[in-house]
Amino acid sequence: MIDPDELTDKLVTTLPDVLPTLRWFGGKDRPVTAVRPLRTTPLSDDLVHVIVEVEQPGRTEKYQLIISEHSDGFDATADPERNGLLLTKIAAGEHVDGITFAHEEGVELRTSLRGRPIGVEQSNTSLIYGQQYILKIFRKLARGENRDLVMHRALRSVGCEHIALPLGSISTELDGEPVTLAMLQEFLPDAVEGWDMAKTSVRDLMAEADLHADEVGGDFAGEACRLGHAVAKVHADLAEALGTRIADEDAITHAIAGMQQRLDTVLEAVPELGRYEEALRATFEEARQHIGQIPIQHIHGDLHLGQVLRTVHGWLLIDFEGEPAAPAAERNALKSPLRDVAGMLRSFDYAARQLLIGQPDDDQLEYRAMEWTKRNRAAFCDGYAEVAADPRDNTHLLRAFELDKAVYEVAYEHANRPEWLTVPLSSIARMTSGGE
Repeated sequence: MIDPDELTDKLVTTLPDVLPTLRWFGGKDRPVTAVRPLRTTPLSDDLVHVIVEVEQPGRTEKYQLIISEHSDGFDATADPERNGLLLTKIAAGEHVDGITFAHEEGVELRTSLRGRPIGVEQSNTSLIYGQQYILKIFRKLARGENRDLVMHRALRSVGCEHIALPLGSISTELDGEPVTLAMLQEFLPDAVEGWDMAKTSVRDLMAEADLHADEVGGDFAGEACRLGHAVAKVHADLAEALGTRIADEDAITHAIAGMQQRLDTVLEAVPELGRYEEALRATFEEARQHIGQIPIQHIHGDLHLGQVLRTVHGWLLIDFEGEPAAPAAERNALKSPLRDVAGMLRSFDYAARQLLIGQPDDDQLEYRAMEWTKRNRAAFCDGYAEVAADPRDNTHLLRAFELDKAVYEVAYEHANRPEWLTVPLSSIARMTSGGE
């Protein structure tokens, strides 16, 4: 049995050094000055759920840990002998000292399964149980129900075919407000990430000396079209489940001001962007004159090829948490579905150019990358237009959203992958000069 007092002392003295070494900790850019345990909840004789408040210069955030005295360090989620207890409690609908384990209505779960962690994630921890379930544990905690869970429940309520069904959750309350700790969904073992499929298609094209994108065996355009159709269906299902309205003047002004403000911030950090400043600002303002009656609604909010899965039955959208760096109010705001379209169009550009990073300039490969991008962007929009209005019918607004996303990418690449900075900068150059 873990002694609560000993555990608290250990957390206070050890976690400031341990947290920055953990994959899911989001504060690696600043030192941890203090860790305060807010709540320790025994789940079994040797498994404890812990919520801590982590203090760093300029911010204080809450994280959750699941600890066992038999596990290495401070993470029992990777322990298959003990992480099965989480699934068992969800299946039983247990309540443990303020923590609620619940399955969705009408769902019966198989238990006695061990969880294996997915090693590629950054901000969350996901456990796969057998071939049936995946449990996403939200490490950094935010007030209110997690957006990913809320959106999946809404989509399930209208029979959406393009999501992995939500099956259960773990939740609690902090300071009188609900907090989502984890979300259980169906696991699809045959699924392939859209980014991997796109990269393979690009690699096939680059390897051919004299074939065009539509002649290569790995042509992605058919899948891009089906993906566009799926995204439009999800937008339609979200509108049905959660409603839609027409953006008023205030909403439009706020959106354009946000683009200009983002540009201001990124210009300070990346002087190379300055040569495009005038054209970027003009594009953002020009959108105001052409947008007309724009419906806004709940959208995915961070859509790209890494957020979609291809199964034998079709495309699925995953991770509806929204843009990771955005505050909760911004992620939950109603927005134009064209923002999701713009995010996916930008992702096609990234997929086409990822093999060119760090390589000598090659006009032929550059031509092939552009050919692949144009073909798949068009195919995606064709598929989207099968369900909803063609995104290309609102060129000015779509262009503004694409450029705003590219400015965001400039900031990200500058801070994290400087060698990739050429991807968004070259796109901005083309788009502001009328090249795309």
